[in-house]
Amino acid sequence: MTLIKSISGIRGTIGGQAGENLTPMDAVKFASGYGAWLKNQHDTCTVVIGRDARPSGQMIENLVISTLQGLGIHVINAGLSTTPTVEMLVPRYNAQGGIILTASHNPKQWNALKLLNDQGEFVSGTDGAKILELAEGGEVSYAEVDDIGSVKEDVDGLQWHIDQILDLSSVDAQLVASKNFKVVIDAVHSSGSVAIPMLLDKMGVDYNNLYPEPNGQFPHNPEPLEKHLTEIITECASGKYDMGIVVDPDVDRLAFVDETGKMFGEEYTLVLVADYLLEDQKSNVVSNLSSSKALRDLAERKGSTYSASAVGEVNVVNEMKSTSSILGGEGNGGIILPELHYGRDALVGIALALTYLAKSGKTLSELKASYPQYFMGKQKIELTPGLDVDAILRGIAANYINEELSTIDGVKITWSDRWVHMRKSNTEPIIRIYTEAPSTKEAIDLGGRFIAELSELAKQV
Repeated sequence: MTLIKSISGIRGTIGGQAGENLTPMDAVKFASGYGAWLKNQHDTCTVVIGRDARPSGQMIENLVISTLQGLGIHVINAGLSTTPTVEMLVPRYNAQGGIILTASHNPKQWNALKLLNDQGEFVSGTDGAKILELAEGGEVSYAEVDDIGSVKEDVDGLQWHIDQILDLSSVDAQLVASKNFKVVIDAVHSSGSVAIPMLLDKMGVDYNNLYPEPNGQFPHNPEPLEKHLTEIITECASGKYDMGIVVDPDVDRLAFVDETGKMFGEEYTLVLVADYLLEDQKSNVVSNLSSSKALRDLAERKGSTYSASAVGEVNVVNEMKSTSSILGGEGNGGIILPELHYGRDALVGIALALTYLAKSGKTLSELKASYPQYFMGKQKIELTPGLDVDAILRGIAANYINEELSTIDGVKITWSDRWVHMRKSNTEPIIRIYTEAPSTKEAIDLGGRFIAELSELAKQV
């Protein structure tokens, strides 16, 4: 059983002892800290709440809403929703914040409070630290009876979100409808099981929804990786579909399966959308340091530019704003389209992908074949507790000073057709090693090379 407190919120397993798991007491405690933080900035506060379909969702929702009411904060409850929908509803309602109750791709025994600022974006590291401090300090003052907050229901949030997507100039629902596409959906019995059919109905796309009931009983591990997606891969291999659409429980991660039953891959979701959007305009695109080099290669091939951020959505968004980028995201299938909002949004990713398929006349497999082909490796090295991990990483950086080097988040070294990214864990004496190369073997071998170099440096510090 686990409780993880971080600057981005609180995540844990349901049940067990308070302070060790995500119990009702912990939900109240951290909702109180967040509410107190808002009240320190605003005389009057409204917060938008939404949740995915996992079994603990309504329980946590009730606890969080009641806590915010007790602080004198007004609540707009979107109920069953998606992370990007809640992010967009915050500015729609001129709210001061938002909370999404979801543990993202974690199994159903997990839940979490994800915290948003008044822009509908994830709170910064500095603000997250203040919220944690308030939650742990217990110095929270609740409202008297006449000042208790109100609760209103949001009745059309999902449909409004979809309408905003359909209004984008880069989305052509009419053209998509004319192609008579047929797709298959794996939304793991969660919010996407409702939201994606709503979008596809508006775009005239025929679909088979494998897990249509939003009951939170995930049929497999909900992280959208190939090893978990046997059923949708088999369906696509039948030749009956133009694509398979896979999302995680809160609909911010997106992966595709091509018409032959092969994984298009989370890493290439962003590449596909960039290929489409950079066709008619030159701009900058952003991903984090651990994302595929294919995005950079594609952008440069199209006469555009690329920049990398530290890992984490907040960091990606900050880099996008500083470079006026039209598109960004992470290698986990997250699409951030600032024209819509600064948050990962699988729904807009689906709409853009379908529009591109319709305009290009190509299949997913044909598009994938046209992109630079890379394969990733993920390894780690466990170190003796107490070792100066920063010193080890500085030693690596010094050894490769003449290569293309980034030290904004650990150390990343990039060559023409491969890279290695080494980051320390904040909780364990571990260095995580991400690599990418033209083949899986080369990626793994590159990781092995740096494990050896890191091990040697560890002996010297």
